[in-house]
Amino acid sequence: MNNNSTSKTTTLVVTSAVQFLVPFMLSSVVVALPTIGKEFSAGAVHLSLIEMVYMLSLALFLLPIGRFADIHGHKKIFVSGIAVMIFATIALTVSMNIEFLIILRFVQGVGAAMIIATSLTILTFVFPPDQRGKAMGITVSCVFMGLSAGPTLSGIMVSHLGWRYIFYFALPVEIAAFLLTILKLKGEWVNAEGEKYDWTGSILYMISLFFLIVGITQAKELEIAKWIALCGVAGLIVFLAYEYKEESPLLNIHMLLDNRSFSFNCLSTWINYAASFGVMFFFSIYLQAVKGFSPETTGCVLIIQPVIQAVFSPMAGRLSDRYTPANIATIGMGVCTAGLFVAAFLSRGSSLAMIVFVQILLGSGFALFVSPNLTAIMASVQPVHYGLASALVSTMRYTGMMTSMTIIAVILSIFIGNQPVTAETGDGFVSSMRMTLVIFTVMGLSGVFLSYGRSRFSLSDRATSNN
Repeated sequence: MNNNSTSKTTTLVVTSAVQFLVPFMLSSVVVALPTIGKEFSAGAVHLSLIEMVYMLSLALFLLPIGRFADIHGHKKIFVSGIAVMIFATIALTVSMNIEFLIILRFVQGVGAAMIIATSLTILTFVFPPDQRGKAMGITVSCVFMGLSAGPTLSGIMVSHLGWRYIFYFALPVEIAAFLLTILKLKGEWVNAEGEKYDWTGSILYMISLFFLIVGITQAKELEIAKWIALCGVAGLIVFLAYEYKEESPLLNIHMLLDNRSFSFNCLSTWINYAASFGVMFFFSIYLQAVKGFSPETTGCVLIIQPVIQAVFSPMAGRLSDRYTPANIATIGMGVCTAGLFVAAFLSRGSSLAMIVFVQILLGSGFALFVSPNLTAIMASVQPVHYGLASALVSTMRYTGMMTSMTIIAVILSIFIGNQPVTAETGDGFVSSMRMTLVIFTVMGLSGVFLSYGRSRFSLSDRATSNN
């Protein structure tokens, strides 16, 4: 490790750039799906796979790659991840059929997982504890900027230039990040050099999680989906039992059991994303199909939340440098839950002001939660576990997102089935939205209590981990 020769500014610029790109590649492609479908004569299943495989590869590879980086070096994996992203992005611009495009999106997701699993660890090593919150706030702000800029920039590019320009836009940023890392980011960060990598645990984990995710997401399309999901659950139970006995595990079960603060941090992350991520999906359909707003007006309303998150995240990061990060994150989750509670009262006749108010609450809550929560997570573990912590919290984030969308899919199927959302089915859609938001509110409340409880354990767990 060579922190003295590492430029903090370079580290922050590079990590912020890639943290912008990963969510940008997720949110921007959504807008291009109808155009891609027309060009390749692709059906709804293929189009859904374009987004699903990107998130699936992130969920599958984050944890194994994080542990691999602990042993072999975070900078090596980080640079390799950017290289994989560059390769996939170039190949996507010349895709000639939908199957090739889906495969390349999976590869792009693997590169994104390599970046996400290592970037926060590098940032944690380079920045001292009293500056870490501010740095985390800036990178989190870039995440939200990527989410908010994706649909806006993509809409312009798809309308006037073509969907391939989404990837043309990302390519220079990826190349610049690659060159800056190679030329300016000096040193290497190896947390567990010489330890054995748990290949058996990694394969078991990835196969089991794959079965679980496919089984849940394909419940309506495949008759055997529930059995696939049960196989995934059984596999994950076997994985946890194996990891408990493994000397050099992929997932340190003993650390999770002993470090209750870290465990509560991860669960809080999962609950917050599971309870809040799907709101944007609901609002997009509600504003257009129920309220009759144009896509342009809907976009202007929906951009309020991520813009607030991007603006206030650095401030929340600075607050976590001065005050207990877990407490700030708990307040943020409470504000998110308040936004969910208000949203549960939306009806056909709700005013635009009420919708904007919900967006402000959710944006402010997320800003107060995310960067302080990351700071609290990295502060709750020893440097040897930085890679695991970074990868595990990212895994919790993306599995939380998928959980949110799964809950929405189940509730929608109960209320309106396979019917399209139109003015005629609007009442059923609003009822399903309100029911789901009530569930999300209850989840948010449980997350607030969980987040509050972690503060009680942080000092004792840190003392235990220092022994």
